[in-house]
Amino acid sequence: MKYAPAILVGRLTRIAARLRKPGGGSAVPGLVVNTIAPGYLRTTLSGFPRGLVVVSGSSGKSTTTKMLVAILRAHGETVFTNPSTANISQGLTSALLEQADWRGRVPGDVAVLEMDEGHGARVMEGVDARVVTLTNVMVDQIDRFHDSEMVAGMLAKIAARAHASVVVNADDAYLERLAAGLGDGVAVRRFGVSPDVLAAAPRGLGHTETSPERLEPASGVVVASVDGASAVLSDEGRDVPIGLPARGIHYAVDAAAAYATASAVLGEQFDPDLAAEALSAIPAVFGRGERVIVRGQEVDFVLVQNPASYQLNVDSIAPGTDLILFAIGSDVRDPSYFWPTDASSLGRVSIVSGSKADEAALMLAYDGVRIDRVEHDLGRALDDFLAAPAPTTGVKTIVFSADAMRRTRAHLGLTGAE
Repeated sequence: MKYAPAILVGRLTRIAARLRKPGGGSAVPGLVVNTIAPGYLRTTLSGFPRGLVVVSGSSGKSTTTKMLVAILRAHGETVFTNPSTANISQGLTSALLEQADWRGRVPGDVAVLEMDEGHGARVMEGVDARVVTLTNVMVDQIDRFHDSEMVAGMLAKIAARAHASVVVNADDAYLERLAAGLGDGVAVRRFGVSPDVLAAAPRGLGHTETSPERLEPASGVVVASVDGASAVLSDEGRDVPIGLPARGIHYAVDAAAAYATASAVLGEQFDPDLAAEALSAIPAVFGRGERVIVRGQEVDFVLVQNPASYQLNVDSIAPGTDLILFAIGSDVRDPSYFWPTDASSLGRVSIVSGSKADEAALMLAYDGVRIDRVEHDLGRALDDFLAAPAPTTGVKTIVFSADAMRRTRAHLGLTGAE
C-alpha cells in the first residue's frame, strides 16, 4: 500500500511521456518512481514466489534471456521478464510498472531479468537471486568499462547475490575464476562449446580470455556442433538437436546458457524435449539477426555493439550476400574501438551511413571491402537502399550499431517495444 502513490505518479508520467513521444520515454516513469519510492524496485524483485533469475554479462544477455523465458513458459511457469532495453534500474522499474496492479504487485511465479553488467551490481544491492547466469566477459564500451577486470568485478557482485545456483560460461577464464571464488552452498553449473565448435570459429568466441580447456559433456551443457541455424547440445551424453534464431555459433552458446539455466531453475521438472522445442521456435531478438518485412521485402537486421559481437555477427552473415547497408551511429564514440576486427568477409557494402559514416567507410576500406557509396543522411540511405532491386544472392542486410538501429526502426515505422 505504501507504494500506491508512487505507482500512480509513475503511470501518469508514462502516459505523459508517450503522448509527447509515441513509442519512447520508456525509462522516465521508472526514474520518477525510483526517486520518490527508492525501495520499490528492491521490494518487488524480492517478492516472486519462485524467486528471481538474473542474466548478465558483456554480450548475449538479450537472446539468452528470451530463450530462457520461452523454456520456462513451455514448462507451464508464469514468468515476468523485462525487455532488453530495460536492463538498468529505471528501465527495470518501468517494466514492472507495465504489469503492476495499483498496489505495485506484479503477477508471476518467477522473474527472469536481463541486467546490465554495470548497473546490475547496484540494482542487486539488498536483493537475493535464486539463480544468476553469466554469459561472458568481453572488451566492451570503453567509455564505460575501462578494462575487463572491472567488468568481472561487477559480475562477481551480481553472482554473490545468488543463493541457489550460478551458471557460468566455462569457456570464459574470467568466469571460471569467479566461480572458483563462490561461497559454500551455491551450486555452480556450466555451459560451453566442444573443441570442434571452437575450431570452427577461427577468430575465437570473443572472450577477453578463453579458458585453455573445453568443458566435458559430463560436467555441463556442451554445444557439440553448429550448422548454420541449427545446433546440437550435449546434455550429460544425450544429444539435443535445436534450431537457432539466426546463423552463428554465438546463438548456440546463448541456447546452451538458457538450457543450463532452465535446468537449474526447474530441477526435476525440467524436460529436455520441451526445452528443445521451445528453443527451436524462438525468433531473432530485436536487431540480433532479426529478419523483418519492410516495404514488402525481407531485410536482415544485424546489430554490432562491441568488437566481439561485431566480429561474430559479421562472420555470421550468409556468404555471398551482395546488398548491405552499414550504419554506425553516435553510440560508438570512438570508432577506433572496432579497428581490431576484420570485416573482409563482407566483400562489398552498397551504402555506408550514420553519424560515423566516414570513419566506418575508412575502416571497411582497410579491410578490403568495396564501398559503392557513403551517404551521411541515414534516412536517405535507408530509402535508397530499400528502393534498390533485390539482391542476386541472400537478402538485403542492414548492419548497424545501437544508435543507428534505433534511428532505422524509427524511420521505418518499426516502433514496437523490444
